[in-house]
Amino acid sequence: MDPGHVSVETIDGISTIRFGHPKGNSLPGSLLAHIASTIDAVAADSASRVIVLRSSDLGPFCAGASFDELRAIADAAGGKEFFMGFARVILAMRRCPKIIIARVHGKTVGGGVGIVAAADYAIATSNASVRLSELAVGIGPFVVGPVIERKIGPGPFQALAIDATNWRDATWAERHGLFAQVVDDSGALDEAVAALAGQLARSNPDAMARLKQIFNEGTDHWATLLPERAAMSGTLVLSPFTRSAIG
Repeated sequence: MDPGHVSVETIDGISTIRFGHPKGNSLPGSLLAHIASTIDAVAADSASRVIVLRSSDLGPFCAGASFDELRAIADAAGGKEFFMGFARVILAMRRCPKIIIARVHGKTVGGGVGIVAAADYAIATSNASVRLSELAVGIGPFVVGPVIERKIGPGPFQALAIDATNWRDATWAERHGLFAQVVDDSGALDEAVAALAGQLARSNPDAMARLKQIFNEGTDHWATLLPERAAMSGTLVLSPFTRSAIG
């Protein structure tokens, strides 16, 4: 399986973390681990003041979990470990003392929606629709659910989780707080991201770190909750229903 790639570049206090995978910027386990460790490394880098998280330009922003790896899961322990990849990325984003801007250039599915929700500020293009497709394949958005529900509220989260086959457009995502800003195209997206990142890179890092603490109040229990949710998904992915749906 292609492991995908992660790169990081820091210029003038702005660290751009870019991930990519040839299958729709999907997320196999090794790529999730690499993203989480890169966020931790940048969090500790004194040269970095703000993080921009983005994917490769082609195709969707993120197609969610790697179906190749979902098909290859052989037991509950392996299933839990795979879904822990998403948990580790979310936890790394939440504990990072630097503000994370998500640059969302296209459609986002499943775990990718969780990553957008874990960012502190998301800027998206008008074609950046979102969908939580997990129920359609026999599981549920268990690991990413807490961060999405915290960002958009229980009602919109329930709508996304239950209506697993239909897309919600960028206007819907902005209205419910998943996206903080929606722009027309990728050119405007780059301008908006650069303007905000530049502003934050000139801001007081201590003040931004304290803001992050406030943003994340009440999430300490996620260190226990998300592994429990990963185990839930890891068991369900072995069911005949899910095996058939993924196939």
